Amino acid sequence: MNLSAPPALPRGGLRIVPLGGLGEVGRNMTVFEHEGKLLIVDCGVLFPEEHQPGIDVILPEFTWIRDRLKDVVAIVLTHGHEDHIGGVPYLLKERADIPVIGSKLTLAFISAKLKEHRIRPRTIEVEAGGSSKQGPFDLEFIAVNHSIPDALAVAIRTRAGLVINTGDFKMDQFPLDSRITDLNHFARLGEEGVDLFMTDSTNAEVPGFTMSEQDLVPAIEQVFRTAPRRVIVSSFASHVHRIQQILDSAHEAGRKVAFVGRSMVRNMGIAEELGYLKIPRGLVVDLKKLESMPPEKICLVCTGSQGEPMAALSRMAKSEHVIKVGEGDTVLLASSLIPGNENAIYRVINSLTDLGATIVHKGNAKVHVSGHASAGELVYCYNIVKPRNVMPIHGESKHLRANGALAEKTGVPSNNVVIAQDGTVVDLVKGKLSIVGKVPAGYVYVDGQTVGTATEDTLAERRALGSKGIVTVLALVDLDLGVLAETPEFITRGFVHDGHTFDDAVVEIEKALAQIPKKDVGDIDRLEATIAKSVARWLQRKYRREPLVNAIVVDA
Repeated sequence: MNLSAPPALPRGGLRIVPLGGLGEVGRNMTVFEHEGKLLIVDCGVLFPEEHQPGIDVILPEFTWIRDRLKDVVAIVLTHGHEDHIGGVPYLLKERADIPVIGSKLTLAFISAKLKEHRIRPRTIEVEAGGSSKQGPFDLEFIAVNHSIPDALAVAIRTRAGLVINTGDFKMDQFPLDSRITDLNHFARLGEEGVDLFMTDSTNAEVPGFTMSEQDLVPAIEQVFRTAPRRVIVSSFASHVHRIQQILDSAHEAGRKVAFVGRSMVRNMGIAEELGYLKIPRGLVVDLKKLESMPPEKICLVCTGSQGEPMAALSRMAKSEHVIKVGEGDTVLLASSLIPGNENAIYRVINSLTDLGATIVHKGNAKVHVSGHASAGELVYCYNIVKPRNVMPIHGESKHLRANGALAEKTGVPSNNVVIAQDGTVVDLVKGKLSIVGKVPAGYVYVDGQTVGTATEDTLAERRALGSKGIVTVLALVDLDLGVLAETPEFITRGFVHDGHTFDDAVVEIEKALAQIPKKDVGDIDRLEATIAKSVARWLQRKYRREPLVNAIVVDA
């Protein structure tokens, strides 16, 4: 569907603009517009895949709201995972006083992150069952169960109608913290009349109900009982529930625990301080103290469960970490595969196996369960809420469409189920939901200290460098005549060649230079571009190779 810029929002209407999280798992951000004001729900990051070398994280694009930041009344954070809060520092750098609303743990996580960016946020703490009025938006917060404590769904009341955004959720009936998804609250809102239900789609293709966290305990305990040497656990640095299970099992098995990785140490410290993580006295020790202990009494908890190149586990796999994995060690991957990370994770698994470790993961043991509702749970919620309109969120296209199909099966008319993508503009006017346009919602790359400077062209060059090599042509040119003064020198890196590979390239360069207009023969930039293009075309034509070609022209 080819969409143009949206028209003005009709009076009394509500505009919903997802800037991330639709068509991908990550980068979640949705903007609501009503009566000239904007409300943002979540602002997360997406982690790069292999074809995005050198990128740290990927942000939502703020172009559409950049000129209207003064109209933003608040940022609501549904929970503390990076794909929902990781982009907040970059947004607050553009306007630092936007109120940030969330639960106690979520605000603690984002405040610690913002401290590293030297930003002191203006926060508003809320609890499940609580409410907050921000401009024309009346917000009500609902307890939902997820793989991190203190997750919230948010109900948004406006003159245009009532919207529920579930955030990430599931319906675990036996959660570790005994905090279940508040279906009674959903039902009360359903009786009031929900005009738009925005639901987590990640597991919409998975039949039935998501397994309970409690069901993992036997498998995790078995790992700790039977591991002959060290147990090295890799998990998300925000997965407090899973870390609690690990700590309990390590304590039961008589092992001491050390946290490895800056984000893991920081987040678990916050979780313990706020009472979300219960650590038996003396269980967690400094990493250096473990060096003098027998390996069968050691447990290490680190980051890197998704194969992130700079995370602790990946560095252990490459033998670049102070912790050296060896024969008899057991590595427990306490997480699922995020789509797009499969190759990186399998590479880490294979490398650790080569070092002699035994790898325990979701594929060969019951050591992880998803934090997202499966199809049975989604249908259950649709039947309780009975929404007039549905807009699936959080997932790849196949997840969104599967979720939409579930809504239709429960009786939501197909015309009232909107499958949107990042940047799609959706208006709720007089109870009717419709797509009205599109705004920019591309990837914004964070590369070291630069934001938005790296482009798709940058990544294409990096991929070429990594897979095809580089050829630099050093050419001495008579700038008066625009001709070669002597045979060029060809300098290569990562491009396989012999002493005669470039013999015929000189003729191609001379032909190309001869076609430059006389008025441009002294333009070094023009000469360099011409030489590089001619050599690149020649290499592709003769050798079917496409290295990155640069040219350096020196005045003869």
